[in-house]
Amino acid sequence: MKFISILFRTKKLIPVIIGIICLLMVQAYCELMLPRYMSRIVDEGVMQVSLSGGTANQMMAAIKEPGLGMLLFACIAIVVAVLIGLLASLSAASIGRRLRRETFEHVMAFSNAEMDRFSAASLITRSTNDIQQIQMAIVMFLRMVLFSPAMAVGGIIMVSRTDVGLSWIVIVAVVSLLAVIGILLGITMPKFKRMQPLIDGVNLVSREILTGLPVIRAFCREDFERERFDKANTELYETQLFTNRAMSLFFPIIMVIMNVVSIGVVWFGGENIAADPNGMQVGDLMAFITYTMIIVFSFMMLSMVTVMLPRASVAADRVMEVIATESSIVDREGAEGQDISNNNNEIRFEDVSFRFHDAEADTLSHITFAAEPGQTTAIIGGTGSGKSTLVHLIPRLFDVTGGRLTVGGVDVRDLPQKTLRARIGFVPQKGMLFSGTIESNIKYAGPQVTDGDMRQAAAVAQAADFIEEKEDGFESEVAQGGSNVSGGQRQRLAIARALAGKPPILIFDDSFSALDFRTDAALRRALAENVAGATVIIVAQRVATILRADKIVVLDEGKVVGIGTHRELLGTCGVYREIAASQLSEKELSA
Repeated sequence: MKFISILFRTKKLIPVIIGIICLLMVQAYCELMLPRYMSRIVDEGVMQVSLSGGTANQMMAAIKEPGLGMLLFACIAIVVAVLIGLLASLSAASIGRRLRRETFEHVMAFSNAEMDRFSAASLITRSTNDIQQIQMAIVMFLRMVLFSPAMAVGGIIMVSRTDVGLSWIVIVAVVSLLAVIGILLGITMPKFKRMQPLIDGVNLVSREILTGLPVIRAFCREDFERERFDKANTELYETQLFTNRAMSLFFPIIMVIMNVVSIGVVWFGGENIAADPNGMQVGDLMAFITYTMIIVFSFMMLSMVTVMLPRASVAADRVMEVIATESSIVDREGAEGQDISNNNNEIRFEDVSFRFHDAEADTLSHITFAAEPGQTTAIIGGTGSGKSTLVHLIPRLFDVTGGRLTVGGVDVRDLPQKTLRARIGFVPQKGMLFSGTIESNIKYAGPQVTDGDMRQAAAVAQAADFIEEKEDGFESEVAQGGSNVSGGQRQRLAIARALAGKPPILIFDDSFSALDFRTDAALRRALAENVAGATVIIVAQRVATILRADKIVVLDEGKVVGIGTHRELLGTCGVYREIAASQLSEKELSA
């Protein structure tokens, strides 16, 4: 069971868990001794002195020894219970912290393939709600699952030692309790297993709606999305309502069993005392009732934890699934010794093919071309032709499934990922900014980025003007995701971030589409002047953006259908000529 294995994942906690088990045994022993001393106080003290006509002082003398013993065991039990609570909370918190760290580290190492397998909403739920469920269950497990059986077994042993012919009541009570627990668990277990995926569903719908709120409003689809959220929410509500209603019957039934058992013990025990005054004593009867309640209560507490364990077990399976999933992109053995020559930043595709893990056909087929240092290589093609997928292969966001992709003459799979990605400035289609300041976003590459580098990158990215217009300049706050700046500003800041680290390889994945033509032209001129020695790859939709590129690679349905300059491709590549004709005037085509 993965939930149990989680307890022993942290070796430092094993002595703590063993210590908790020892303390639980001490606590169980102390609490089981209390009814025994209570029986002595009643029978040897109160009853005997009262029947013999003794004084109050005699009664106090008679109950002093068992009373002090009872007080001592009670104090020990209280101290031990506090220590167990502290150690259990410490263990659960430590395990939760470790699980969150391991989950986060694995998610950070995931390639795009693993991120597609686990949705963002599911990963958030697994990292928060699921681990919280595990923590709560660990506390209950350490405090109750080990303690309750000890109390139940100890109670049965003590009952057998004070047996006065009433053991059958205990047997009936335990059997009745186990029957109730079995029925309730049989009914609620399937629902508990469904609950975590339903929480995933609510998180997924909520995230989609909140992210796409502007689009929803633009198309007046609020009612539709409200119904979609209500459907997911209602499913979770009905499941939780069913389990809560079923479990709400548990405590009333347990209380009925406990009260019936108490009545039965008093009834039949009273008859035994009346029939044989020299046999069973009042203290024995009180002790018998207490031990019976301990047995019933122990089974009840065990059943409460048993109710939590299925949900915690599902949560543990989901968390361990993430931790056990290895990224499909890992550094090869011996890759640490590989490096790229500082003077060689050539990117070469050699008969490269790529297929997504769940696809039936290749997305890219037999791609062969080279991007030279000091040159701008543009990639263009229709929607779905594989342009973005192609450039994602360079920093190993995906791995090629056929052929060979080299950077500086070295296969990218033979390079450490950090070494490879440190040489690449990558600007994705959607400019993603982080909460903080403009300065922290542009300097995101690391502490090696100076203020001078930041300002130069902002100037090249055509972002300096709007930054200086802000009251706080580079210290201006940036909201999560860059929601407090326009799309064009967000894109320019993303470009500045890529430039600030002065990487020898720059990849722009359709990064100029959010810019107006004037800013686009100014940015391309600034790039040509400031990154002359870098290997620049531009994915573009607009022909105007790549007119002066040194090399243009045309893709169509995942295949290279043309390579050359703008003028060469107009005469040799029908796909490129069609794209250009749809965007440029006759005068521009003939210029």
